[in-house]
Amino acid sequence: MRLSDWTWEQWTEPLLLSLRIALIASVIVLALGTLVAWLMTKKPLRGALWLETLFMLPLVLPPTVVGFLLLVVIGRRGLAGKAYEWLFGQPVIFTWMAAVIAAVIVAFPLVYQTMKNGFAAVDKHLVEAARSAGASEWQVFRHISLPLASRSLMTAYLLGFARSLGEFGATLMVAGNIPGVTQTTPTAIYVAVESGNMGLAWAWTGAIVLVSFVMLYLTGRRSDRLDK
Repeated sequence: MRLSDWTWEQWTEPLLLSLRIALIASVIVLALGTLVAWLMTKKPLRGALWLETLFMLPLVLPPTVVGFLLLVVIGRRGLAGKAYEWLFGQPVIFTWMAAVIAAVIVAFPLVYQTMKNGFAAVDKHLVEAARSAGASEWQVFRHISLPLASRSLMTAYLLGFARSLGEFGATLMVAGNIPGVTQTTPTAIYVAVESGNMGLAWAWTGAIVLVSFVMLYLTGRRSDRLDK
């Protein structure tokens, strides 16, 4: 099927679904990664190296391994999968929510490491001064640590969004490739190339490149303004 044979809805469905998944996943992983990074840098924890190694595993594991492990955890026989099905009355596997979960898992290492570096760069004297003045840990986090790590926050969100937008392997394992339901742009590109439809593959690739370029450009402009 040529690109001209596709309707506007068929062409935009994977792109819009990818954007929706990336937006939701990036917000979730930013909040989760920021909280965990803050807790890990606030004071030394026993077994911190073990925890950090676990956090970073999705970054180095093959996507199919991450997808398989997710399949075990959130599948119909897994505890998380059973809990989800009990709450919502349907399995999470082969739904767009499974793609969100996969995106959060694979994007977490990038967000966590970025925010950890950001919090580590915060002046400890300011933090201790705020605590000495009677500020609670939440107030220190909200008014001192987070504002001073705002650049890292912006970078972490960008990395989380980009990683979520481009997620393929783990998503294919847990969400499948159902057109109009779970077919994201990366899986749609894979199918288009496999079927020899290079026009569609180029169209979807161009769309993702454009979105990523615009985000990077706007972020770069904001960083330049902050430097001035």
